[in-house]
Amino acid sequence: MKVTKLFTGFFESEKAGGIVLIIATAVSLFLANSAWSVSYIDFWNQPMGSHSLTHWINDGLMAIFFLLIGLELEREIYIGELADLKTASLPIFGALGGMIVPAALFILFNLGTQNMSGAGIPMATDIAFAVGILSLLGNRVPTSLKIFLTALAVIDDLGAIIIIAVFYTKEIAFLNLFIALGIWAVLFVMGKMFKVRNLIPYLIGGVAMWYFMLHSGVHATITGVLLAFAIPFGEGGERSTSHLLQHFLHKPVAFLILPLFALANTAIVIDADWSSSLTHSSSLGIIAGLVAGKPLGILLFAFIGCSLGICSLPDDLNWKNVLSVGFLGGIGFTMSIFITLLAFDDVTIIDHSKIAILLASLVAGVIGFMALRLTLKK
Repeated sequence: MKVTKLFTGFFESEKAGGIVLIIATAVSLFLANSAWSVSYIDFWNQPMGSHSLTHWINDGLMAIFFLLIGLELEREIYIGELADLKTASLPIFGALGGMIVPAALFILFNLGTQNMSGAGIPMATDIAFAVGILSLLGNRVPTSLKIFLTALAVIDDLGAIIIIAVFYTKEIAFLNLFIALGIWAVLFVMGKMFKVRNLIPYLIGGVAMWYFMLHSGVHATITGVLLAFAIPFGEGGERSTSHLLQHFLHKPVAFLILPLFALANTAIVIDADWSSSLTHSSSLGIIAGLVAGKPLGILLFAFIGCSLGICSLPDDLNWKNVLSVGFLGGIGFTMSIFITLLAFDDVTIIDHSKIAILLASLVAGVIGFMALRLTLKK
């Protein structure tokens, strides 16, 4: 099976990034519950201009993370695992099930409550954590399974991006939105029609687009994805503008941006009765969605796709492998926390949801790792 160098680099950076994320989360939880708790939490909440430091990380730096996701998605669509419909259909079906079933379970626990807006929380997969755990199994993991999980997580991210744009936009300032989209249209024409390869005008235009998108009511991180599809892809070779930028962004995103996001957003004070928060309807929906909904949805929809003859299971995989890696899909973390911040305004519910996400991601990750150890050939 052909595996591009960029995919290998992406997989390796995500693997190491997952380890860094684990360390950052552990450090943040420790400091938030230590003698330095107040100072640590105040540090992330300190005002910087019109927003807090955490807000700048979530709305600003995370736009760069979404830019990388967009570039990776573009590569997968043009020359990667999503370029061939037959090959792409298995992770597409799996990802659909991994979004629909968890959301349905969350809604089931929260039907008729004000927490319904959190249905998008258990739909996401944290690619860095998932790939990081998969890499612990070393050479036992077939390439087809690595590609399945990576493609599934990328499609999940696309689903999360669409959900953020459609369901978590409250009020739209249409003038600012039209200016942002106008800038994007100019950049798109520059890249597709005039073949401008210099990155500088795209980066300047991207900053301007981000500013107007920030003030439009649509979440500013969507700018990153739009900008990715405006940057020239060409044939996707190592000298293409898209390839060069994606290669450059891997390490800053994996080792700076995502750890900062984890540090800022897991500064959670865990009370003595923290376990009681797990009985809250939103917490139950998140845990059920990530731990049960993700693997069941991925397995069920992938099986339906194969039964209909639309997709096929690679020769070196079996359904036990798909179910096992489906549990790794239940590691929500980054995207789940990100959507939590958009879904809820109540700080208490946000903190309860974060605890549920951390616990569910831990449980899903451990089950997935143990299941893969049992089902993969030695």
